[in-house]
Amino acid sequence: MLKTLGMKIKGLFQGEGLGKDFYEELEDLLIEGDVGASTALRLVETLREEVRKQGIRSREDALKLFKQQIHSLLPAGSLPLRRDALNVFLLLGVNGVGKTTTIAKLAYYYRMVEGIKGIVFAAADTFRAGAIAQIETLADRLQVRVVKQMPGSDPGAVVYDALESARARGETLLLADTAGRMHNRTNLVRELQKIDKVITGKVDAYRKILVLDAVTGQNGLQQAKIFHDAVKIDSIILTKWDGTAKGGIILAIGGELGIPISFLGVGEKVTDLKPFDPTSFVENLLEGV
Repeated sequence: MLKTLGMKIKGLFQGEGLGKDFYEELEDLLIEGDVGASTALRLVETLREEVRKQGIRSREDALKLFKQQIHSLLPAGSLPLRRDALNVFLLLGVNGVGKTTTIAKLAYYYRMVEGIKGIVFAAADTFRAGAIAQIETLADRLQVRVVKQMPGSDPGAVVYDALESARARGETLLLADTAGRMHNRTNLVRELQKIDKVITGKVDAYRKILVLDAVTGQNGLQQAKIFHDAVKIDSIILTKWDGTAKGGIILAIGGELGIPISFLGVGEKVTDLKPFDPTSFVENLLEGV
C-alpha cells in the first residue's frame, strides 16, 4: 500500500527528538509530496524557529504548531453569489482536467444547495472537437440553457452574447467554458485575455476559476502560475480528488500563489463536488492526529 503524504508526516511526528535529522526528513517528505521546495523550506524553518522560541521538546507538541502553520497557508475559498446581480464564473484549465464536467457540477451545486434558478452555460470552447456537443449534453440533463455559436467561432463573441442574453432574462449565474489548448501557450493566453476583457466591467460579480487535476503535482502548480499571470485567478477547483492524491499541491498553491481553493471534485457524478474546508483538510491530511 502506498503511503500518502499525511501518513508519512504522521509517522515522522510519532518519533522522538527534534534534532537536525527530524527537520531534514520533514522537508524531504514535503517536497516529495508536491508541496514545492520554497513552501517546504518556509514551513520547516518557521516550525524550527517556533519550536525554539516556545521551548518545545516533543514532536507531539511540535505537530500542533505544524497544523497551525498548514492552516495559515489555506485562505478561505467559498464562492458566494450575489443574488441581486448577474454572476459570471469563467472556467479555465488545460484539456483533460474535467473543466466541462465541473461546470455541470457547479450548476447542480448552486441550484440544489444554494437554490439558484437562473443558470446559463456559455459554450466558449469553440476550438476542441466535440466541446460544444459535450456541454449541450450536460446542459440538457440539467435543463440549463446554453448560448453557443458554430465551431471555430470567436469565443469572446460567445461570451458576449451569453452576457447580454443572461442580463436580459434576469438570470443569476453564467458559467462559461473555455478552450484548454491551442497552437501554443501564447495563443491560449491571448485568447483567454480577450475573453477576460469582454467580461471585465460588464458585471459586478465576476470570478475566474482555474480547474486543476489533483494528481498532477508540481505540473499543476506550473499551470496555475501560467493562468494566474495571464488573467489573475480568483479561485481554484481541484478535480479527481480521492485518497490517492498526495495533498501537497494544495499547500503549494496556498504557499506560493495564495489562491483560495473553493471546491474539490471527488467523482464523476454531478453530485461529486464538495466545498473545500481548510480545517477538515488539515485534519484529514494528518489523519486526525
